[in-house]
Amino acid sequence: MTLTELRYIVTLAREQHFGRAAERCFVSQPTLSIAVKKLEEELGIPLFERSKNSVQVTPVGDKIVQQAQRVLEQAETIKDLAHEGKDQLKSPLRIGAIYTIGPYLFPHLVPEVQSLAPQMPLYIEENFTETLRLKIRNGDLDAILIAMPFQEPDVLTRELYDENFEMLLPAEHPWASNKEVDSGKLSETQLLLLGEGHCFRDQVLEACPTLNQSMHEQHTVMEGSSLETIRMMVASGLGASVLPSSAVKNTHYRSDMVVTRPFKAPGPMRTVAVAWRASFPRPQAIDVLVQAISRCRLLGASGR
Repeated sequence: MTLTELRYIVTLAREQHFGRAAERCFVSQPTLSIAVKKLEEELGIPLFERSKNSVQVTPVGDKIVQQAQRVLEQAETIKDLAHEGKDQLKSPLRIGAIYTIGPYLFPHLVPEVQSLAPQMPLYIEENFTETLRLKIRNGDLDAILIAMPFQEPDVLTRELYDENFEMLLPAEHPWASNKEVDSGKLSETQLLLLGEGHCFRDQVLEACPTLNQSMHEQHTVMEGSSLETIRMMVASGLGASVLPSSAVKNTHYRSDMVVTRPFKAPGPMRTVAVAWRASFPRPQAIDVLVQAISRCRLLGASGR
């Protein structure tokens, strides 16, 4: 049974004449007749009642013709889907980001992607690095935004930008009068960090090794559930914190109760990257994502 044979019986049922049906299918009448007969023999039942002047569909043949019509419509749908698949920017892109990137990048990224690929909506998610790792591996996400280093078999990465860390201080903090902060002295002040599981916490501790010892000896570190929660605790005077520059520049949360200061060079920083499966069939979508992020960074640098 072939789609061609199904198309023949649907056309024959509509035309009720072998000659006209053959013309509509652009084949000779013998070709169509032989194909219909072959299908009837395969099914083991007559689909049509033939007379000298007309062709009538049998009762069971009518049911089969209706099903054949549905099959042909589904086949066309498959062709349409394949056609859409040729345009890599016509279906949703599922993006994940770690908690310390997503809230500060996504509000700017969404309009930039829409301007570059209007028919490619974004599904976005924020999560821990290890959860995003599992989702990219299982195909639940198409691309993830993470901090390097990041390695996963059969997953490609592309570095996007370097991001400095900055000090967030209560306005009345003794260091607020300094132009820069020495990262080696972080253990000397009450510090607020993200809790276990957040890779940004690990990045700060790795960049400032003296904190690891102070956490055990002096208990100078307290934990928060998100950077915005920590920002509010800093504003209340509970302690100081370290934020990525994208979070510092988030003007929606600007407050005169806190001040930010850069670190003395070489200060702590992170490298942000995009990761996607090597087998992902839409490389153009990844290119658009990278381009949109680059535009976000340029607009941010220009103050727009």
